[in-house]
This record gives sequence, C-alpha cells and structure tokens, in this order.
Amino acid sequence: MQINNIKRKTPNKKRMIVARGGKRGKTAGRGTKGQKARAGHKIRPEIRDVIKRIPKMRGRGKNSNLSIQEKAVVINLDMLNKNFANGDIITPNRLVEKGLLSLRNGKVPRVKILGDGEITKKITFKDIAASAQAREKVQKAGGIA
Repeated sequence: MQINNIKRKTPNKKRMIVARGGKRGKTAGRGTKGQKARAGHKIRPEIRDVIKRIPKMRGRGKNSNLSIQEKAVVINLDMLNKNFANGDIITPNRLVEKGLLSLRNGKVPRVKILGDGEITKKITFKDIAASAQAREKVQKAGGIA
C-alpha cells in the first residue's frame, strides 16, 4: 500500500450551501428582488447595447446611382497646344504647375484629354486618360498618347 492509494474511511458529505437547508438562507447572497435575484437570470451584455446604437449602413438614398469615384477633369487639345512646347511630357502635376488644373482637397485630380481643337506639337501623355479622338490627333502630330 502506498500513501497515494489511501482512501478515507468516511468521505466528506456534500453539504448544501445554498437555500433553506444551507448556511446562507434562501436568497443566498443574491440580494433581494429584481432580475439578478431570479433563477436562470441572464443579463444582456453591455457591449450588445453599444453595438445597437451604432448607425447602420442603409444605402446612399437618392444618390445611390451616382458613382463614388470622382469624375476626371476634362482638358481639350487646344489648351495643351497653347501651353506646352514641342516634345514635352504632360503629367497631371505639370498641368497643375501651368495653372490648367487646380488641386481638389489638396490632391491632384484625375485628368482626361478630349479631342476638341487641333494639336501641332509632338507631346507625350503620362498618367493621363485620353479619348480615342484625342489619341488619334496626338499620334498624327507625332506624339505618344
């Protein structure tokens, strides 16, 4: 026989701690009355109420058909012909420097070149969208669109 195999002759009785037969009385430390005193009480987690108060996404109302993306600023070929020299590379930043564009919320906006007017100079577009007609006119003048 070893010490870890020894069992008591009379094991402890399981004693009732809660309710009328126990030491703590029938309300058993629950306080009196109210939701917390009831059996099977469940209290809704506080975070659940916070989540309920957060406003929900409910679409964009009458603007739901409008695009979220900002529209590109339109510039015509005749403006480029006036303001740029032969062989220039045109970027949105250069257009801002020349005063043809203004910043939107401190950022350089997207730009699209349209084919209105004529171009005689050989220019190159970089990071700029161009319409098919504008691209065709620039390529005829010897530029890259």
